[in-house]
Amino acid sequence: MMKYNFTASIVLYQNNISMLQQVIESVFKTKLTFRLYLVDNSPTDALRVLQTDERIEYIFNNANLGFGKAHNVAIRKSMEVSPYHLVLNPDIFFDAGVLEELFKYMEANPDVGQMMPKIMYPDESIQKLCKLLPTPMDLFLRRFFPWFPGAEARNRVYELADSGYDKIMDIPNFSGCFMFFRTSALKKVGLFDERIFMYIEDTDLTRRMHQQFRTVFYPHVHVYHHHEKGSYKNLKLMMYHLHGAFIYFSKWGWFFDKERSQINKKIITSYLR
Repeated sequence: MMKYNFTASIVLYQNNISMLQQVIESVFKTKLTFRLYLVDNSPTDALRVLQTDERIEYIFNNANLGFGKAHNVAIRKSMEVSPYHLVLNPDIFFDAGVLEELFKYMEANPDVGQMMPKIMYPDESIQKLCKLLPTPMDLFLRRFFPWFPGAEARNRVYELADSGYDKIMDIPNFSGCFMFFRTSALKKVGLFDERIFMYIEDTDLTRRMHQQFRTVFYPHVHVYHHHEKGSYKNLKLMMYHLHGAFIYFSKWGWFFDKERSQINKKIITSYLR
């Protein structure tokens, strides 16, 4: 069986082909060996045209499985052939050398189970995607009442805005747009919770990873993310977000979550200036 330095997966759903080509081309810039899984949740297999290289495996689900469940299809395959797996959004792009740098850090630090580089908007501004573990109030204020007195200050702490985003940090809550995993760690903590269709499954998995391994923000390389915030614009996506939050807080605790309090206190003490 062929072995690779890493595998990667992108979940598709009727995406813009030119944007998908951009992220695929980014992966192909690496000198590492890899296999890229395109896991298609679309109603038709029109995106099969993207399977243009032997290193790409196109998987047509013939159903919309959701974000986490579709990525799990690829992750299960990756566990047999690679020590690392990269979860990518279709709206990501990056330069040559990024994957080599993350791979090198993982190889040198076996206690790290997951990494995320600095995430930038295309205009070069930083996306604040290192977060504390959320409380229901954090998500409620961010989504519905950002104008509420004190909400902005609370959100700055939640997003670790004053950390500078300029140093290596161990963070318990990462965005699902770019998740670089050690597959042996995934075997221990489990994959995405398939009850969550989309949104907050990234928080749930990073939290489980953070319990047993280091989950590292690595600012010395960066990627670009268009970051649409679809659930802020689409009612159906908002309902998926709320459903995911219900599952997450039912699992970990709504208002009484001792572990959340301990982890967040440690992060604030360590990284906020």
